[in-house]
Amino acid sequence: QVQLVGSGGGLVQAGDSLGLSCAASGRTVGNYNLGWFRQAPGKEREFVAVINYSGRSAWYVDSVKGRFTISRDNAKNTVYLQMSSLKPEDTAVYYCAASPLTSFGTQANLYDFWGPGTQVTVSS
Repeated sequence: QVQLVGSGGGLVQAGDSLGLSCAASGRTVGNYNLGWFRQAPGKEREFVAVINYSGRSAWYVDSVKGRFTISRDNAKNTVYLQMSSLKPEDTAVYYCAASPLTSFGTQANLYDFWGPGTQVTVSS
């Protein structure tokens, strides 16, 4: 089992920056890819970003490229999502998730473990 606990959400204005973090515990976290998903009210959960187990490769959904940066610190078993130039459409509950190192991708069904989610609200 891998336990994930996200933090850092909140209410910000459009154009602001906000950082999320997700602390992992349990199995060797360095053997897992770590990703972020989000779910806005009335919408399906969508992929945001993923970083591979070594931290050397990352993917982003097109809507956040150039604005969001995912990173990880395996010594601290933590994954981060730095968000800048936030837009009202970024408002959602953000979830961190872990997938086995052989399953690096954007589909939610690749991820075995999920955190409880943290709310990000961007006002216009």
